[in-house]
Parts: sequence; C-alpha cells; structure tokens
Amino acid sequence: MEMFTPFTLQTARLTLRFVEPGDAEALFRIMSVEATMRYFSSTPWQALSQAVDNIEQTLKGYRDRTALRLAMVPRDGEHAGEVIGTVTLYAFDLRNKRCEIGYILGQPHWGRRYTQEALRAVIDYAFETLQLRRLEADIHPDNIASERLLQSLHFQREGHLRQRWYVGDEVSDSIIYGLLRQDWQAAIHPAQ
Repeated sequence: MEMFTPFTLQTARLTLRFVEPGDAEALFRIMSVEATMRYFSSTPWQALSQAVDNIEQTLKGYRDRTALRLAMVPRDGEHAGEVIGTVTLYAFDLRNKRCEIGYILGQPHWGRRYTQEALRAVIDYAFETLQLRRLEADIHPDNIASERLLQSLHFQREGHLRQRWYVGDEVSDSIIYGLLRQDWQAAIHPAQ
C-alpha cells in the first residue's frame, strides 16, 4: 500500500496539513495540559521528548498508511500559523472501508468551533477521497462537549463499552459513535 503523501485541506479559517517534526513544541503545549487530556487514556505529557516520539509515530503512520494526522492551523488572527490541535484518521480497515477518527484542540481555543470545522473537512476527505464507508469515534462518557460535537456532525450513538480504558488511574467506559457515508451525504446534500 502506498504511503500518505502530504496535502492540505482548507476550511473557512483553518489550514489542515501534515504534522511535521517542527510541531513538537506546539503539540507539547497542547498535550501537557491536564484539562485537555482529561478524557484521554494517556496522561498529560511531561517532557518535550514525548512530543518528538509522538511525531515520529505520526510520520511512521504516514509511511505505512496506518494513520493520517492533520494539524489544525488558523490562517488569520492572533494564532495564525500556529498548530492549535489535530484531527486523526486511524485504525484503518480498508477491506471494510472504515476507520476511527480522533481529535484534540488546545484549551485556549475551546468554544470557537475549530474542531467542528476541521472535522467537516476531514470527514469529506474520508468519504470522498478515501472512499470509506464508515467512521467511528470512541469518547469518554463524561465528555459532553465531544458528544455534542459528534452529534452536530450526524454521528449516531451506537454503543456503550464497559471498562474499556484506563483514563488516568480509573477504569473508564467508552461511548461509540458511528457515521455512515450515506448518512453524511444525506445530511449535507438533503433532497431538494
């Protein structure tokens, strides 16, 4: 299978681009904040080396086509040109034309709908360019903001998996959301 080759997606306010080695400090700033990592199965990063290692795994994902991670970069305003978050397609099952989708946004940018904007573009890319049939998202049951975000993008709640992950020191359940290409297309192109 070919590697993912660099490309960008443009939204009204963002450029979505491949993560690069020079993004380590920005990713560390995002993922070292406890509030940002509250619902993740990994703890807040403690050292810049964790960001460097994470980026190396991201680059490997591009090479072996197992993950596609895009940095969210505002084009205008105070944070123009800075990485403020990421959206990732991963756990590809090409035979069944599906994968998982994940996202993270730095705390200073919460409430501005950047993630919704980025996800719209990545969902379009997944369904139109990659020709996937299904996307899945796995969220912590207490992450109401993420749940509302997925619902706003027409994901359907499909399951509740008990004691699936450790989040910090606690065993946590997961809520599974799914989005089918046909449902996405019907939502964004309703019958006239």
